[in-house]
Amino acid sequence: MIYVLLADGFEDIEALEPVDILRRAEIPVKTVGVESKTVVASHKTSVNADITIDEVEKDDMTMLVLPGGMGHKHLDESEKVEELISYAAGNGIYIAAICAAPSILGKRGLLNGKKYTCFPGYEKLITGGIHSDDKAVLDGKFLTAKGAGSASEFGFKMVEIFKGKHIADKIKSSMQY
Repeated sequence: MIYVLLADGFEDIEALEPVDILRRAEIPVKTVGVESKTVVASHKTSVNADITIDEVEKDDMTMLVLPGGMGHKHLDESEKVEELISYAAGNGIYIAAICAAPSILGKRGLLNGKKYTCFPGYEKLITGGIHSDDKAVLDGKFLTAKGAGSASEFGFKMVEIFKGKHIADKIKSSMQY
């Protein structure tokens, strides 16, 4: 199961476009309310998450997704999110972060020696990583993306990871991408 963490202030497109793409590819994904089941996105869209963070089944996790926007601050400060990140990193589970959220991984040293991308300016918070200007970057078990404009690339890269490039290309075509 792919778990997409939603905290108040998350960037709508960075979370929901990848969820849409994953569901089109029939890849199991759930949105997770970090603070409550109803979450308010950066542009005041109210979203009812599929589950709350207390309902995440770690043993079933295939990827943990951290959207950006101002919600990344709530993710960074949450002890429960910290536990999920530590579990994923310690068990070789994919971790994906977009926009400002790669800084969460960088602060924890998880991107040391890894190629990554992020929203311009947040690379200052990531020490030891190899910054790229690409829209989406996969290095080992870490997928990072630049921002809202790269949300589709972020989602398609997730499909590639779990179902292969041919399925990602099929979804792109069906979406007129």
